[in-house]
Amino acid sequence: MSHGIRGGLLRRHRDFRLLWCGETAGKFGASVTGVAMPLVAVSTLHASTFEVGLLSAATWSPWMIIGLPVGVWVDRLRRRPIMLAAAAVSLLLFASVPVTAWSGWLSIGLLLAVALLTGTAAVFFQTAYSAYLPSILEPDDQPEGNAKLHGSASAAQIAGLGSGGLIAQLAGAVNGMFANAATFLVSLLCLAGIRHREPRVTGTEHRPKALVSEVREGLRLIAVDPWFRTFTLFGAASNLALMGYQSIQVVFLVRSVGLPPGTVGALIAATSAGGVAGAFAARRVADRIGTARATLLFELGLPMLALLIPLTVGGAGILLFVTGGFSVSAGVVAGNIIKASFQQRYCPPDLLGRLTASTAFLSYGTIPIGALLGGALGTALGLRTAMAITTAGVPLAALILLFSPIRRSRDLPTSASQRVIPNFRWILMASRSYLVIEPFPTSGDAARLGQGMERE
Repeated sequence: MSHGIRGGLLRRHRDFRLLWCGETAGKFGASVTGVAMPLVAVSTLHASTFEVGLLSAATWSPWMIIGLPVGVWVDRLRRRPIMLAAAAVSLLLFASVPVTAWSGWLSIGLLLAVALLTGTAAVFFQTAYSAYLPSILEPDDQPEGNAKLHGSASAAQIAGLGSGGLIAQLAGAVNGMFANAATFLVSLLCLAGIRHREPRVTGTEHRPKALVSEVREGLRLIAVDPWFRTFTLFGAASNLALMGYQSIQVVFLVRSVGLPPGTVGALIAATSAGGVAGAFAARRVADRIGTARATLLFELGLPMLALLIPLTVGGAGILLFVTGGFSVSAGVVAGNIIKASFQQRYCPPDLLGRLTASTAFLSYGTIPIGALLGGALGTALGLRTAMAITTAGVPLAALILLFSPIRRSRDLPTSASQRVIPNFRWILMASRSYLVIEPFPTSGDAARLGQGMERE
């Protein structure tokens, strides 16, 4: 049964409501940390620009290290227990930051360790979450569910980023980490209250295979399908540019523009309001002009305004930062909503975990590189020049979409029957010993540093 854009999923679906509450709470806490953790590094530990970029890299590097095998494990196991364990680990790790600070043990090394370990937990949570959501929603409810989750996440980011700066100014950046720990407790309780239970994966449903062989299936799915290949290539290029400027934007606003921590948080929160606008507009625009055309509008048209960000100066000049950041956020969230619904319907269900992990491995894999690149460019060329280079990459990345099957389509395919490659299972088995991955690749969930917008 189809439901309108303002359908009542939150009223009529208890399990989705709990998932929505837990995810929204987690996004709020992650956004507080997105401001608090760089401020801890800059104001408490007096970190360099490169060290702040390294902090962002540590958060995302687990996707490169363990992302592929995690996708296999998620497809082999029930997803909800994985999410519960990841939330519990994140709660303890974030709470440890103020505790170690009080005892005088906090250092850049320990902060990097927390970023690395919470990033690892996020790999498990995000992969399991992406594969779990379709199991509790009917196909016709999935677009509404994705829109609500992304929209509330953007609203939570606005509140969290603003609160992060305010908490840092009033109580200290270190104490702000307690807010994130508390929200993971809320997320843990909400997940525990979900009644839906996934069936146990048995030997008849999932025959044992070598780990490497199953990893190859996820990568091969991307390699042979032009739609998945295009989105993954775009995600890699886009995330490189997004994290390049997000990893140094706090330092840029504090040191180059001369803003106090409270204003920095409020300013980044204002740019995140674009995510709410993007979530509100995504389904409406896609219904009117088609999902493929809407993807080009949100991913190529709006991000052009990212070029205003490096022009930011004090006073009225901060509106340039808000305009550029607002547009980028709107485009990222709207694009992620459209892509998530496409992927959940188009991908074979028993490969969804591996697809998520393989896509994330390739597209999230450029995030730590982008963070290091932003820090290195900021150190070598200056913060403003580094911001100009990295923000220019945001619209340039979307040219990949322009020169793809998306340009020639009104809508993205919505079912396996529309897959360009027929008899996909046969191809997987027939090509088991042959794999070619072209140098290609959308934007997601960890303790987000900076603005927290990336391609999923």
